[in-house]
Order: sequence, then C-alpha cells, then structure tokens
Amino acid sequence: MTRWMTWAPWAALLAALAYGSVQAYWAAGNAPAWVLGYDVTLPSWVVIALCAGVALVVTGLRATRGLLPLVLAAWALSVALVSAAALLLLDVVSGVLPDLGIPRDPAAFLSRAGCAAVGLLAGATALSWQRRRTAGCVRCVGVPRLESTPRWGYVAAYAAVAGCLIRIVAQVTMGVAVPYAASPSLLIFEFGFLLAGVLLPLALAHRWGKIWPRWVPLLAGRRVPRWLVAGPGFAVAGALLAYFGTGLIQMTAETIDGTLEEPAFMWVAVPSYVLWGVGLAFASIAYYRITRPACTACGR
Repeated sequence: MTRWMTWAPWAALLAALAYGSVQAYWAAGNAPAWVLGYDVTLPSWVVIALCAGVALVVTGLRATRGLLPLVLAAWALSVALVSAAALLLLDVVSGVLPDLGIPRDPAAFLSRAGCAAVGLLAGATALSWQRRRTAGCVRCVGVPRLESTPRWGYVAAYAAVAGCLIRIVAQVTMGVAVPYAASPSLLIFEFGFLLAGVLLPLALAHRWGKIWPRWVPLLAGRRVPRWLVAGPGFAVAGALLAYFGTGLIQMTAETIDGTLEEPAFMWVAVPSYVLWGVGLAFASIAYYRITRPACTACGR
C-alpha cells in the first residue's frame, strides 16, 4: 500500500469537517462581502451538506472496508465539490496575470481552494479504496503500461487541438469582443492558450513529448521528465472540465429560461472547451501509461 492511501482518508475527514464548519459560520450571517456576490457556485447549505456527506462516507468506507456504493458516493461528492470551486481557474489566471482586469477576491480564492481541496481529498479517498477492492497489485492496480500511443490517445489529443481551434475560430468569425483588458498580460495569456491547446496535446501523443528532439540544445535524445508533460495535461484538463462543465450546465439552464447572452457564440465556445478538456484528459492518461516506470511492488 502506498503512503498516500493511508493518510488521504484522514485528511479528507478533517478537511471536510473544517471547511464545512467555516461555511456554516458564514451561512449564519458572518460571510465576507464577496466581490462577485458569492464564493462558490453552490449555496452554502449545499456545500455544508456535501462536506457532511464526505465525513460520513469516509467514515463508512473505513467501517465497511470499501463498500462499492460508498466508493461511488465518494467519487460523486468529489466531482460536486471540485465543480463548485470552478471559479478557482479565474483566480489562478488573475493571480498570474493581474493586468487582465479579472476581479480578484482573496477571501473567495481561499474558500474555493478549500472547497477544491475537500473534493480532491474525497476523490483520493475513493481511489484508495477502489484500489484496495481491485484484484491485483494495490500500487498499480494491474493496469499494464503501454508501449506506444494507442489510437484513442491520438484521437483524444487531436480532439483537444480541435476544441481549442474551434474556440479561436468562433471568437474571430462571430466578432465577440475579448473579455480581458488589452495589456502585455493578454499576449502572455494568448500564448499560454495556444501552448495548452496545441503544443501540449501534441506533446502528449507524439514521441517528441517523451524524448527531447534533436533541435533542443543540450537535451536532445534525453527523456522528457514525465510530469513536465503529464502534470500540465491533467491540471489543464481538470480545470477546463470543472469550469466549463459547470458553465455548460448553467448555460443550458439560461437557454431554457431565455436569459443567455450571445447564445450562438456560447453554444460553440463552451462545448469546444469541454471537448478540449476531455481530449486532454484521455491523452494525458495514455501518456501516463506509456511513461509509467515499472511498478516497484509487482514489477509490471
């Protein structure tokens, strides 16, 4: 058993109790004056209920030694809490590139970070018990390494590129104004946008994302550190799916009640972000399995 599988359930329990208590205190009329009028995308009472659910499920998993319905419940709670902290993506962007003009709220940032932390720890707890339930090695779960990028890995990578390019084409052809302030930070943002939407997916799929190509001075022929590519792949995929997956649900509701602004653009842009995130997620999984070293427990 790996070390994180031991401490993750305890960390999830403590984090859920602590963050749920803070939300309860705010719900009693002590909340800060949020810049946007709220900190997370769910009402406080829902977040409190989710935190209570995490505490109960984590306790139940330990008592039942990983009952499957409780594992599934932990995954559901994880997704709900991470999605509630979706605006954390904008907090990170505004922190790195403050000149874009994105409103900043330090208190809301801390709240969203806490919400996301509880969700991620709930997911880690679910994964730890899922691994215990799986036949085979508890460290690698018997998932074999891949020798090369499978067809689905290429499809996922190019789907991510397509999602990014569709979003850019929609911006240009539909004449929608850029929502950020013109500044040097905007150029950096656009450059990073292209790196994450074109270079990163292709690096996940192709050999030059695993072995430095000949034109890279001093590093040519050496292995690319796996987390230099896989880390951003998983991180960007998670951020896109949390933020725009939540946005897709909200957009659907606003379409039904007729309050959605610029529906033609939004119904192209937001699904393209979701496609980008899904593609990156699967391409990152393929890359992870290709570059995973032999398991220290079973040797596979």
